[in-house]
Amino acid sequence: MIDGLLVIDKPEGITSHGVVQCVRRWAKQRRVGHLGTLDPLALGVLPLALGEATKLSRLLTHGKKSYSGSIRLGIETTSYDREGDVIAQCEGPWPEREDVEKALETFRGEILQVPPVFSARKRNGQKAYRLARRGEQLELEASRVTIERLDLIDYSPPFVSIDVDCSAGTYLRSLAHDLGERLGTGAHLWELCRTRSGPFTLEQAISLDDLEALGHERMIPMAVATGLPSYEVDARIAHRVACGVQLGRHEVRGAPPRGLLQLVRQGCLVALVEAEPGLPELRTFRVFLEGTKG
Repeated sequence: MIDGLLVIDKPEGITSHGVVQCVRRWAKQRRVGHLGTLDPLALGVLPLALGEATKLSRLLTHGKKSYSGSIRLGIETTSYDREGDVIAQCEGPWPEREDVEKALETFRGEILQVPPVFSARKRNGQKAYRLARRGEQLELEASRVTIERLDLIDYSPPFVSIDVDCSAGTYLRSLAHDLGERLGTGAHLWELCRTRSGPFTLEQAISLDDLEALGHERMIPMAVATGLPSYEVDARIAHRVACGVQLGRHEVRGAPPRGLLQLVRQGCLVALVEAEPGLPELRTFRVFLEGTKG
């Protein structure tokens, strides 16, 4: 069993689940999952958790995201990207660069954003894209997202190239669609590359073609991937945690008064625990076999 994180540079045209299937075949194990979906159109950073690292999914899927993308003005589609059916067209005239800059400014910071109907957002327990494919009329609720950085990299009408830093849950397809509405031209997402997902970057990523040659070498240990403060424990403490014992704060030297931390033994992850002010015990969140066996 392989335990750890692997960053794949997802190619265009394959689903995130398709990438998971490729890695399952390579690793010869079923326990593989991705940390945040990328649309088939999109490429770039797709972090995968293997084995025991799947227990870290909830911790690692909520980090900030970074993208480079291109928006095509003048055409609206059902999916808000170039894979959808065209529902409206505009031949121009195109807005000036200054007008595009002003429109982008309205999306910076904390905003309310309505997801595309062709998305994995759930409605009544079902994924929206499945309902949309059946022809059902959907009205998804707006979500509060944060766009920390939105830079205009190039404007060559009808294409707008942007770089974005944003919170998890932000849809760049919705951003493209909403920009088109703001400019009065309509628009859709033409291309997209995710360059960062939480702590994972494009520099760490390998292609699916390089799995056999580089897969094992480029695995990221769980204790490295979390980014949490680490505290070394001995085999006795690790065994107690594995048996379900809540550790006293005094048993972890230097434990902070508050916050999530990780216990490690000889570089292997033992557990995630939380310190809370006023409580003498460290509350256990997750226990990992790699640091507690032996």
